[in-house]
Amino acid sequence: MRNSQKRVLVTGGAGFLGSHLCERLVAEGHNVLCVDNYFTGRKENVAHLLDDPNFEAMRHDVTHPLFVEVEEIYNLACPASPVHYQHDPVQTTKTSVLGAINMLGLAKRLKAKILQASTSEVYGDPLMHPQPEAYRGNVNPIGPRACYDEGKRCAETLFFDYYRQHSLRIRVVRIFNTYGPRMHPNDGRVVSNFIVQALKGDPITLYGDGSQTRAFCYVDDLVDGFVRMMAAPDDITGPMNLGNPVEMSVAELAEAVIDLTGSRSRVVHRPLPVDDPIQRCPDISQASALLNWKPRTQLRVGLQRTIAYFDRLLSENDDIERATAAAE
Repeated sequence: MRNSQKRVLVTGGAGFLGSHLCERLVAEGHNVLCVDNYFTGRKENVAHLLDDPNFEAMRHDVTHPLFVEVEEIYNLACPASPVHYQHDPVQTTKTSVLGAINMLGLAKRLKAKILQASTSEVYGDPLMHPQPEAYRGNVNPIGPRACYDEGKRCAETLFFDYYRQHSLRIRVVRIFNTYGPRMHPNDGRVVSNFIVQALKGDPITLYGDGSQTRAFCYVDDLVDGFVRMMAAPDDITGPMNLGNPVEMSVAELAEAVIDLTGSRSRVVHRPLPVDDPIQRCPDISQASALLNWKPRTQLRVGLQRTIAYFDRLLSENDDIERATAAAE
């Protein structure tokens, strides 16, 4: 049974997470406006939705005000991988902070519900493990990752100030490592890096000794958490951790990818990047208790789907390169 139709704005809607969210909302019968400036978002991610009368795509940068009429806002706009957010760190901070101000202003005018996609990076290189929402973090405010970490922390500040000062209906979720189809092939994240390298037969780059841990959540599970959080009673504001509490080392992930791809790639080690967290794993007891949410997709199943996506993507790129070479 479909929910009653709502007009929903998704900023960053052509990105990895945003496109999956748009797909879910359209499938539920909602009228979805996807807004993206296509810095990291890709038109191909939402191309299959363009013929649906309940879907509309708009090119727009959230650092500028937006005037539309909607009932719910999912604010996902911001480059989320180090390769992309460090490319233009000033713009990254602007996207988090000015984007939050503009979307909060829109929500205030419309009396709309608004969800902020925050991040586990607000915990920095954590001294508490696993990380509960009450943990205040260990963030370097002047390091190369600060444009993203502190930008998202400031966005959370703004959300809760609008909540206290203007009684805005807010939701804040903190996203832990998420993977799946439509990840950007050059985003520098560990899952996409390993899969692309394995499929190409290139050496698999392991930073440090590979003992640093992550907990990987499949995209469909995360999107389900978004939707549940938006539908929750207004006294459930978050911040709410959304991620997979099953922890594994980066070296173990590399082994799993090599096994699933049948690759002959060898592992090479590189120095650990500055401020790269050694451990990252969510405490999701709040999400479990308040949203009845937990990840359900097994890692090997999610990796197989993601590998199949990248295999198709690389094959298509090879076909384009061959066709271009033949034309020349």
